[in-house]
Amino acid sequence: MNKADLVITNANILTLDGENRKAGSLAVRNGRIIGLWTNAEPPKSEVTISPQTEVLDLRGATLIPGFIDTHNHILHYAQSKNKVNCSTPPNQNIDDILENIRLKVEETPKGQWIQGYGYDDTLLEDKRHPTRQDLDKVSPDHPVFITHISSHLAAGNSKALELAGIGDNVSDLKGGHFGRDESGQVNGVLYEEPAMEPVMKKIPNYTEEELISLLGEASQDYLAQGITTNTDAAVGMHNGEIELNIHLKAAKQGTNPMRTQLMIMHTLMRDGGIFGGYTAKQVDEKIQEQSDSLVRLDSAKLFQDGSIQGLTGALRKPYHCDSKVLGELFFDQKAFNEEILDLHKRGFRIAIHGNGDRAIGSILEAYTNALEKAPRSDHRHRIEHVQTATAEDLDKMKALGVAGSVFINHVYYWGDRHKRIFLGPDRAKRISPLADIVERDILFALHSDCPVTPISPLFSVWAAVNRLTREGEVLGPEQRIDVITALKSMTIYGAKFTFDEENSGSIELGKCADFAVLEDDPTEVDPKDIKDISILATIIDGKVVYEKKGSVLLK
Repeated sequence: MNKADLVITNANILTLDGENRKAGSLAVRNGRIIGLWTNAEPPKSEVTISPQTEVLDLRGATLIPGFIDTHNHILHYAQSKNKVNCSTPPNQNIDDILENIRLKVEETPKGQWIQGYGYDDTLLEDKRHPTRQDLDKVSPDHPVFITHISSHLAAGNSKALELAGIGDNVSDLKGGHFGRDESGQVNGVLYEEPAMEPVMKKIPNYTEEELISLLGEASQDYLAQGITTNTDAAVGMHNGEIELNIHLKAAKQGTNPMRTQLMIMHTLMRDGGIFGGYTAKQVDEKIQEQSDSLVRLDSAKLFQDGSIQGLTGALRKPYHCDSKVLGELFFDQKAFNEEILDLHKRGFRIAIHGNGDRAIGSILEAYTNALEKAPRSDHRHRIEHVQTATAEDLDKMKALGVAGSVFINHVYYWGDRHKRIFLGPDRAKRISPLADIVERDILFALHSDCPVTPISPLFSVWAAVNRLTREGEVLGPEQRIDVITALKSMTIYGAKFTFDEENSGSIELGKCADFAVLEDDPTEVDPKDIKDISILATIIDGKVVYEKKGSVLLK
């Protein structure tokens, strides 16, 4: 007879296994599921409940596998907690943003940096980016740097540009450029990482202890959304190996209790980088060793274009709002192919950001080259976002065995503006083409890209099922998918993304006891209500790591 550390009873268990079975109770020992029954309580003949056994009566609440978010930026999100919120809502115009910055200036010693996040030029009443002149009005003596909601653009004031050495004679850089006014003077708007980097290098870094503490705070927000496994999607992008060390120490100290996967920037894998010449196996072994096996390598990460809403995503046909703009590929194809082939040969799973269809095509060309020259089965190389993939692109993904991590929240947050401004009606209705992906049986997962959009797996499920925009339009109804498939895309499909389907992603005997407890059953409620279902508790390795404040469910 099995001795249990944890028994869950009176539950509506959605196993999300291959047969989509339901159950009513389960038992856990040493962090693994040892019993699963259709009855509301386990048979007394099959499990031993001792005084040390924790018994959780869910009283009819729904138990599902813990959510797996395969692409977000938790460390970036953590750092935003101390910055000015420039988002819309609550800010309706540039003056609202300036007022919030002014208040921050008043409480900040002269000369220290003011940082903000989340402004969106297309939602502001002004319909433009804040400029250096705007920011100078409220902060002539403090350097100011505020990032766009896409994280692909930013705006700085004159003091910030001066400290970064950016003057009117500055030249644009490959993959990025500097905004200019009608007279040709730089206006403070910075497009993409190469243009933002000179300013960001001048901003004082947090201490290691501060970042670990902030990451711990952020992880609590993620746990409150039912996330048990999380992937930081660009480790090393801004501060190199420091970002890696923060993750490793936060995990080892227990500050971040989630299972952690890391997409590590390809620059750290190059000659001269900390992992130059390493194989993927060697990198994984090293970070596991330094984190007590709590952190794993996910992939080597690259970017091949920018953001559709920033007009920096690389499209095959011009933007709807500007027939002169196609966006730009970040890498020349030859050099791109060579770097992808090198990483592929060293055993890395590769994840590449591709929003525009021209970027997606370029990525597929690089993967084709690598797989032809060095065939490898079950590589699970990825394209991140897959926002404007055509039917032909998806056919190529299927043929190559390339997976897609889909930023479905685009439909709600930018769908209306993609239709009117960026892409036009025909292309907009096909963004994040999930039904086409499902039809081709391509491995896919959904993600939040937090802090670009708020962290919430149930919101992403809701977006995939309904495809509703902010203004209430169903954008591309033919691309909607069913609830079970959407739930699987953030559980068992996510586990396949992390090569961990034998241990996580569904509720089955022998798998890790990682669960989310939901107040309602997402397969039974009105699909439009899925995003509003409360997360009552989150369980990792059979231990409750989050419980909703005021909930008496687990008492």
